[in-house]
Amino acid sequence: MNLGNKDSFRDLFKKLCILPLQSQYMFSLLMFVVKNEDFFKTNLDVHSFNTSSHYDLHIPAENLAVFQIGVWYSGIKIYNHLPPALKQLSYDISKFKTA
Repeated sequence: MNLGNKDSFRDLFKKLCILPLQSQYMFSLLMFVVKNEDFFKTNLDVHSFNTSSHYDLHIPAENLAVFQIGVWYSGIKIYNHLPPALKQLSYDISKFKTA
């Protein structure tokens, strides 16, 4: 097997059932958010408008780049991009991990 390009590595990761590094990082951020959901506010907690994203996590209005590349902010952004079916599983950590 020629491991000189990304496609070969992708196939190898699939064969070994290993997430690539970027996916592992995203998974860790999501698990941090799910395990610490009490520390996060939803958009519904912040305002009473009935929007399509009222159950998404509220993104704090911080302009500091240091904050925006941090675990807290990044975790919220990734969580909010999940499909609604996965977000509903966040209340059961074992099911969320599997999904």
